[in-house]
Amino acid sequence: MTEFMLNILDFLHNEVILMVISMTPLIELRGAIPVGLVMDFSPLMVLLLTFPASLIPAPLIILLIKKIFVFLERFSFFKSLIDRIIKRNTDKHREKIDKYGLWGLFIIVAIPLPGTGVWSGSLAAALFDFKLKPALIVITLGNLVAALAILMISMGVLSLF
Repeated sequence: MTEFMLNILDFLHNEVILMVISMTPLIELRGAIPVGLVMDFSPLMVLLLTFPASLIPAPLIILLIKKIFVFLERFSFFKSLIDRIIKRNTDKHREKIDKYGLWGLFIIVAIPLPGTGVWSGSLAAALFDFKLKPALIVITLGNLVAALAILMISMGVLSLF
C-alpha cells in the first residue's frame, strides 16, 4: 500500500510540475508540451494537463490587470515598468487588433512564437477592452491551435532522437 501511495504522489508531482510550467508567463504550453513528452507522458495526457492549465491565468489577467497596474503605478519604480509593458504590448499588437479585431487576438495566441500566447493575448484583450466572454473563447481556440501545432512539432523532433 505504501509503495502504491508513493507512486501516486510521484505521478501527481510530475503532473503538477507540468501544469505549473504551462501557466508560467513566456513559457506557457509552448514549453510545457515538449517537457511533458520528455517526462514520458503520452501526447494525450500532455494535452489534458497543459491545455486547461495554461488557460487558468486568462480570466484573471483580463479582469484584474488594469486594476493591478493602477495600484502599482503609485510606486515610481513600477510606473515606468508598467508604461513600458503597456506601450510594448499595444504597439506590438495594435495593427493586428485594429485590422482583425477578435481574429487578431486569435492570431496573437495561436501563432507559437515568443511573445505570443495566453498571457500576451489576455493582456491585449484587457488593454484593448475586449469583453470577457468573446475574448476567452478566442483565446481558448487560439491556444488549442498552438497546443496542437507545438505537440506535432515536438513529437516530430523527439522522434528524431
